[in-house]
Amino acid sequence: MILVPVKNLSTAKQRLSAALSPEERFALARAMCEDVLETLANWPRSPGVGVVTSDPFARELAARFGFDVIADDDNSGETDAIEKATAICRERGAAHTLVVPADIPLIEGAELDKIAEAALPAGALLVPDAAGRGTNAAWRAPADLFPLRFGNDSFLPHLAAAKATGRPCVVLELPGIARDIDRPEDLCIVAAAAGERRSQKLLRSWNLAARIQVAHG
Repeated sequence: MILVPVKNLSTAKQRLSAALSPEERFALARAMCEDVLETLANWPRSPGVGVVTSDPFARELAARFGFDVIADDDNSGETDAIEKATAICRERGAAHTLVVPADIPLIEGAELDKIAEAALPAGALLVPDAAGRGTNAAWRAPADLFPLRFGNDSFLPHLAAAKATGRPCVVLELPGIARDIDRPEDLCIVAAAAGERRSQKLLRSWNLAARIQVAHG
């Protein structure tokens, strides 16, 4: 199963506060979430999607796309949400899990195909973020092969944990999945990328260059 953790979107992306207002951050978080879930919904090889959330907008989107909703009533963070969702997947007999975040709007079905083709029946696959520090996709087979601990520098710990299982671990560089939005500079990169996703159209409607210049003093 594919697991997508979505925390409360109304308070998302605080690190962008120097460039975007609270209302703009909320709008962007919703647009990115919809871009990601729509890509997953349109992927023909999808094994099923579970949206791990307590956010009303994310729950409505999940219902629209026919996804499972795994309640995250504590809203205590991505790590705890995925730990609980993983346990539910194991109870349901899921052979593997693929975790992707809701803030990678440039994700493409072709990249998901590459993951499906490279993933192992017993082992791990990791996709680092563009900086090589975070983890933007994690495949585990079995579903609870090792615990996931998300944060700014999660990639190397995840790689070490995967290797410690004694199972093989594949690392894929996938530019769309790698490009999350955490810093003001990321806004311009996503806006300038090819495509007409909701989040891109939204970003292009804002005067980002001037805002980012102000954000950096």
